[in-house]
Amino acid sequence: MAHIITLPTFEDNRGTLSVCQNALPFDIKRFYFVYDVKQCRGGHRHKVSIQALVCLGGSCDIYIHNGTSEQTIKLHHPSQCLIIEPKDWHTMNNFSDHASLLVMSSTEYSRDDYIDDPYPTQ
Repeated sequence: MAHIITLPTFEDNRGTLSVCQNALPFDIKRFYFVYDVKQCRGGHRHKVSIQALVCLGGSCDIYIHNGTSEQTIKLHHPSQCLIIEPKDWHTMNNFSDHASLLVMSSTEYSRDDYIDDPYPTQ
């Protein structure tokens, strides 16, 4: 099931720095960011890809369903990193104004890795 990790974060009089190096359970093969979101994003799971999500500014909700349980996680601080396993059906919504969501993936993009059918509702 998806889970939050806290990124190593360093703060001093210059500001705050959060680091992904050696913190993620995979090597990053692709990254992208989502912003100016007007409607729900996601709506899929993966065959292989593991993803790490960080809301760099603002906040957003990530709904997760792994086939047996479901949860909604609010990302609201850049030191929070949500690890999404391949089996985790996920949607991203309720983006605050000016929210930016960074997504890091264990694989390069392949349409064949996507499963668009949600799990049956309980």
